[in-house]
Amino acid sequence: MPVPDVLPLLPTDLPLNDLPPHAAAGPELLHILHQDDDMVVVYKPAGWLVHRTALARHETRFVLQHLRDQIGRHVWPVHRLDQGTCGVLVFSLHKEATQKLTAAFAEHRAHKHYLALARGWVPGHINVDHALHPDDAPPDAPAQPAQTLLRGLARLDWPESYDPRHPSTRFSLVEAFPRTGRRHQIRRHLKHTAHPILGDATHGKGPLNRWWAQRIGLQRLWLHGHALELPHPATGERMRFCADWRQLGHVPEVQQWQRLMALPGWQSGPNPLPPSCGMAL
Repeated sequence: MPVPDVLPLLPTDLPLNDLPPHAAAGPELLHILHQDDDMVVVYKPAGWLVHRTALARHETRFVLQHLRDQIGRHVWPVHRLDQGTCGVLVFSLHKEATQKLTAAFAEHRAHKHYLALARGWVPGHINVDHALHPDDAPPDAPAQPAQTLLRGLARLDWPESYDPRHPSTRFSLVEAFPRTGRRHQIRRHLKHTAHPILGDATHGKGPLNRWWAQRIGLQRLWLHGHALELPHPATGERMRFCADWRQLGHVPEVQQWQRLMALPGWQSGPNPLPPSCGMAL
């Protein structure tokens, strides 16, 4: 059965990394999903850091500094995405908005929606309630509560075998809804369920990551911040911002997700794909 809403938007006879550069000339522009007097929402490319850090002195691409220069205003981050993760990222534009937006995240009034490519066939629903130790905490520090809802979507039955015990290799497109905000929470919870994210160099399976990268011609973390819903800092209105790969085909990096979903072998899974959504609903 074909997967609904997944169309071969791009040819699939080329490696996923055979894509045009982000910009033909001049500085790269971040794609802005929404901007008003209080906040700005952008699509964060994979490989970019949210801001400068002493732990990554060799890095040169920082969303905060780049966005500030692009719009000519100071911006403040109110949440984070891992360097390898792409998707929706929110910044505030003044102090009061910063306080209200950070409070929304701290009080769990901001709802995050991720998509990931994971190993194996993920079932319809998995409620993961698995406490996590902070990466930088001492070994005897207590684990912090962490909850994530996982939902299996489309399934890919790749005709080549990674594991000689099986005739093919199975992957799933997975929805993840984190209920708490621990570092690497989705990545660690998918590992905990034996469905690690493809391309996760820290919590995934290195040999499988390399095998898959060789097959598709691209090494990356397949984790995407698909949507984010939160109250507007000025009006309190619930707003939803979405970076849908089906609607951002003009963003070169998003074409990697389009090509992934156009590979032959996808099947409908236990849940339908999320409906297409606009940039700000």
